[in-house]
Amino acid sequence: MVTLTSDQINAWIAAFIWPLARVLGIVMASPLFGSQVVPGMVKACVVIALTLMIVPMVPAMPATDPASLAGLFILMQQWVVGLALGFVFQVVLSAVEMAGESISVTSGLGFASFFDFQTRAQTNPISQLLMMSATTAFLSLNGHLALIAALVDSFYTLPVAPDSMGKAGLWQLALWGRAIFRSGLQIGLPVITAILIGNLALGILTRAAPQLNLFNIGFSLTLGIAFVALAIAIPYLLTPIEHLFQEGIEMLGQIAH
Repeated sequence: MVTLTSDQINAWIAAFIWPLARVLGIVMASPLFGSQVVPGMVKACVVIALTLMIVPMVPAMPATDPASLAGLFILMQQWVVGLALGFVFQVVLSAVEMAGESISVTSGLGFASFFDFQTRAQTNPISQLLMMSATTAFLSLNGHLALIAALVDSFYTLPVAPDSMGKAGLWQLALWGRAIFRSGLQIGLPVITAILIGNLALGILTRAAPQLNLFNIGFSLTLGIAFVALAIAIPYLLTPIEHLFQEGIEMLGQIAH
């Protein structure tokens, strides 16, 4: 007759539930799995499947009762670590979205916003176009595989313990948030510069010929310049987006260490 002690049962529960919390955090915050379009049942299946694959590979868990206060603290901390790892790639897509918002506001397409079911917020067509391009670049660079690999490596560099993630990792994660503004401006700057030059040309033209009605031709000309500049710039914008994803992969390693 096989007998199980309470310590063995607690060890089995801890070996599953603590990695599950970290996987749940990274799935919730990742740009691909955490989308609102993905059904909750699919997310749950992904979390359970990844946990079952990762559990045999992770180091031994601490001898702490998962139902105790210390065990619940470890559970919450593992969830925060997973959120931090997924947040790295979420910052990349936020930078791309900011670039699209800047282009839309500058070109006058800010009024063409609509409700996005993925972000549950108002968005515009240019942001959606750049986000789809960034998602394609993310998949082409095997970003989803890099995210899973970083998750597995994090159990060795940040083992499950009461002090998994130190202040240094949290500080690096906070500094990584600067990429939203820095990279967002860099990605949208070529199109914004072209629109600015067009507006300066319109101002000079209106000054030289005051009889022209700026409101009749200015808006249409600005939209035309924006579309042409965006069509020319998109093939070249994929390169900085790919570099941004590479920085995100490197940041994953820095946070995990």
